[in-house]
Amino acid sequence: MMRAAAAIGSVAVGLALIVATSACDQGGSQSPNVHYGDCPISGHYGEFHLSPETAGALTVKTTLPAPGWWNGDTPDSIKSGYEYCMAANIAYRSGLDRVKVENAPFPQVVSGRTKDFDLALAQITITPERSKVAEFSPPYLSSTLGVLIRDAEKIGESNIRDVRIGVAEGTTGEEFVKKRLKPTKPVTTFPNDPEMVTALEEGRIDAVVHDTTILLAYPQKREGKVRLVGQYRTDQGYGALYPKGSPDKEELDRIIRQLIDDGTLTKLSAVYLGAAFGQDPAKIPYFTVGDSS
Repeated sequence: MMRAAAAIGSVAVGLALIVATSACDQGGSQSPNVHYGDCPISGHYGEFHLSPETAGALTVKTTLPAPGWWNGDTPDSIKSGYEYCMAANIAYRSGLDRVKVENAPFPQVVSGRTKDFDLALAQITITPERSKVAEFSPPYLSSTLGVLIRDAEKIGESNIRDVRIGVAEGTTGEEFVKKRLKPTKPVTTFPNDPEMVTALEEGRIDAVVHDTTILLAYPQKREGKVRLVGQYRTDQGYGALYPKGSPDKEELDRIIRQLIDDGTLTKLSAVYLGAAFGQDPAKIPYFTVGDSS
């Protein structure tokens, strides 16, 4: 996207994260008075040292709503979720006692125009273009682009170019559809995921192309109204985004690598993303782009 595997590959590789481990139960210099919503925390309190934008807090940009990743509709209501609890563990290991969540439109988050934050976690795919205006962490989750359609429709690899496709504004899905898939009908962009899926259900568009790890949740949520019929390989992954020239990049990279290596992100994925997936992404057919001429 928009929107803990160390290696980039298919979502099937990322699915390995769903296997729960007991890594978050490791011992450490626990600080019992520090809580970050409902998040499990692990490691050593204050092991790393940052120069945060706000004293005593880790300031994190994201784009809401993002259920499973950030559970809550407003910054003040967020208490759990994969990326929120990832941020909580970063804050804890940095000796920062709270996570300051700031909501912003996704195109603004990845544009390099926003300042005054420590990192952004918003299911952001690492791309060369974005790396020109911002810094990125090591990848923490693999990504592919899924195809979501209404349950009764017959849309697949052979005819997807001839239907009305919806994409999320400013995402790699939008770029993929317009530059590589090149559909014969106009592409509709949406500011957030719920509006896009509602448009699909109401028949204003015929298919959605967006991150598989996000779309996997919708067939469950929408009670069989929509289904995921295919996915495109991208060989890309999600990374934390830092402001260009961030003085904390090296230290934040170390923390994120530690969260990957010690299994913390595996545990968070099992807790917060496992139920949201609802189906095995490895069994979703892979589409190829083919010849658009």
